[in-house]
Amino acid sequence: MMADGILPSSFRDPSGFLFFQKGTLYRQVNMGYKDNYECLVNSGLYNALIRDNLLISHEEVDIEPAGSADVYKIIRPELIPFISYPYEWCFSQLQDAALTTLKIQKKSLDFGMSLKDCSAYNIQFKRGRPIFIDTLSFEKYHEGKPWDAYRQFCQHFLAPLTLMSYTDIRLNQLARIFIDGVPLDLTSILLPFRTHLRIALLLHIHIHAKSQKYFADKTMNVRNRNGRKMTRHSFLGLINNLESIIEKLKWRIQSSEWANYYEDINYSSQAFQHKKQIVNNFLDSVGPKVVWDLGANVGLFSRIASNKGIETISLDIDPVAVEKNYLDCIKSGESKILPLLVDLTNPSSGIGWENQERMSLIDRGPADAVLALALIHHLAISNNVPLSKIANFLSKISHWLIIEFIPKSDSQVQKLLSTREDIFPDYTQQAFESNFSEIFTIQSAVKIGNSERTLYLMCRKHD
Repeated sequence: MMADGILPSSFRDPSGFLFFQKGTLYRQVNMGYKDNYECLVNSGLYNALIRDNLLISHEEVDIEPAGSADVYKIIRPELIPFISYPYEWCFSQLQDAALTTLKIQKKSLDFGMSLKDCSAYNIQFKRGRPIFIDTLSFEKYHEGKPWDAYRQFCQHFLAPLTLMSYTDIRLNQLARIFIDGVPLDLTSILLPFRTHLRIALLLHIHIHAKSQKYFADKTMNVRNRNGRKMTRHSFLGLINNLESIIEKLKWRIQSSEWANYYEDINYSSQAFQHKKQIVNNFLDSVGPKVVWDLGANVGLFSRIASNKGIETISLDIDPVAVEKNYLDCIKSGESKILPLLVDLTNPSSGIGWENQERMSLIDRGPADAVLALALIHHLAISNNVPLSKIANFLSKISHWLIIEFIPKSDSQVQKLLSTREDIFPDYTQQAFESNFSEIFTIQSAVKIGNSERTLYLMCRKHD
């Protein structure tokens, strides 16, 4: 739970800010935003966005402000179960977030309003689908005024999506370095020459990047070289053009070691079913509201939790696996799983001003329960992480832990050791239990039938 006070991520907007008070999240609307707020609510735009599940709802409340005398209203926004960031999203998640932003912009114009910023951080995932969370990002639309959020949209959405599509899927990690979006000049350099042959990309990326050197923030001049003001019709044309190019961007999903993991497992069908049953029983005995599945692959075991109505964060290092997981969620209408791209050996850290604008993975925990299945041997052997370090990390993000130990005699561990010297004398089941017992209480240990593997249910001490 966040401490009371203004959120470290909510200090840049003069229109207002988010704050916690007695464990409840509120948003202060400052007097300077009064006219725009009233237009949002009274024009019908707010109700239209809520109806279409495009904007989180809020309730106006009567409480003391968080310290600023410039208060117009205090609202209590709907809570998002888990805050995620663009560099943790797969290609299709970022693409859906971009299209949702443009859909909101088009709908806003119908009600005489516009988005004044298009940060990807204004999007979160609720019930499996992207939703806008910044109530103060709307302003009255004035005919002829350039779209101030154009550059930000291109940097936060179009640039990384184009890089992921045309260059390398891993370039979404640039968002961890550039908190206000990937610079367009860098994007232009990294993209292949053939992108110059696509008129939309030539305009919105390459020419846009060059124009910034001359016109700074006046990026809309790219669209208005003849000096005429941007009409509502041309504004809609811009949005439609961006929408079209983003819809056409594709990432050809290829096979990967992890996305095809379950095609090469050494379980018998009976052992695999037994493992699923043990996990199911452990979850029933704990009754968690939130589960994090670490190394979730395509989410097979995540779905054991989500099918029970548990909010499940499904984390994996492989972009192919996360993409497949997300697309499966969309196809089947699953609303309790959030697939995310996270490298546990280098998880998302606190970034931004004072390293606090965007929370680290640990700061967003702990979860009620964590699944760490077929994971420990990869951390300990592939990445040389001592068992004591693994136990300490898991204790920071979980109350309950469902964890699998795979001994060296297992063929999957033997595969890891086949290409390197065995310098892991402490990787034994006894050492595993000893290290974890210092921080966790082992509640149960069940050997998976027809295998050498053991599943443990552990509870963090001193909870």
